[in-house]
Amino acid sequence: MATTTTRPRPRLAVFKLASCDGCQLTLLDCEDELLALAAEVDISHFLEASSAVAPGPYDLSLVEGSITTAADAERIRAVRAASRHLVTIGACATAGGIQALRNFADVEEFRRTVYAHPEYISTLATSTPVSAHVDVDFELRGCPVDRRQLIEVITAFLAGRKPDVPNHSVCFECKRRGTVCVTVAHGTPCLGPVTHAGCGALCPAYHRGCFGCFGPSGSVNLPALIPLLRRDGLDDEDVVRLLHTFNTAAFEEELNK
Repeated sequence: MATTTTRPRPRLAVFKLASCDGCQLTLLDCEDELLALAAEVDISHFLEASSAVAPGPYDLSLVEGSITTAADAERIRAVRAASRHLVTIGACATAGGIQALRNFADVEEFRRTVYAHPEYISTLATSTPVSAHVDVDFELRGCPVDRRQLIEVITAFLAGRKPDVPNHSVCFECKRRGTVCVTVAHGTPCLGPVTHAGCGALCPAYHRGCFGCFGPSGSVNLPALIPLLRRDGLDDEDVVRLLHTFNTAAFEEELNK
């Protein structure tokens, strides 16, 4: 009698570093899709969802959060070693997050000012993306990530294909949903022309300029955009504040090119 062998299910792990948990919550909010995914994979490590933890190796690891301590740096090397594929999710993991504002200030002064006992605080002077420390197979941007893109990335890696995630700007999404350009029509400062698509042009749809939650797109021309921001009422300090939010390090890198 012929016998059949059952292939082991792929093993999925989700890890958190310095972050707000928003991207992990996006995965939990997938609801029906997550139930279908759970039927096809073994979720071996996902502390946001379950205290049950299984050791690696893992077929796919999702990592949320930036590297802000020496312990983070050591931990991400261990995660990389235990993972066949490693995907970073969210602005913190892909660009250092809003906490990367420390990169342009005196961290020691912050520590002395904020904490009653700064000697208890162990931190690095910078907040850096995971890719600055280990090889990353894919970066999914956003603050938080888009649930549709997240499911696409997970299923793509488990199926052995390249994720179908566009690299164009938010302006394309405005055109697709028929949203009138807030800059052209109303003179509203907007980072849409230099920001990675993924949000569905949410802010412009409600007559607000894009805040750059998804970081720089694949084609960025900040020297051309900044004069338009000034034309629409922002001074130099306002421009810096607009760029120094969720993806401050990534936009700063674009400015310095």
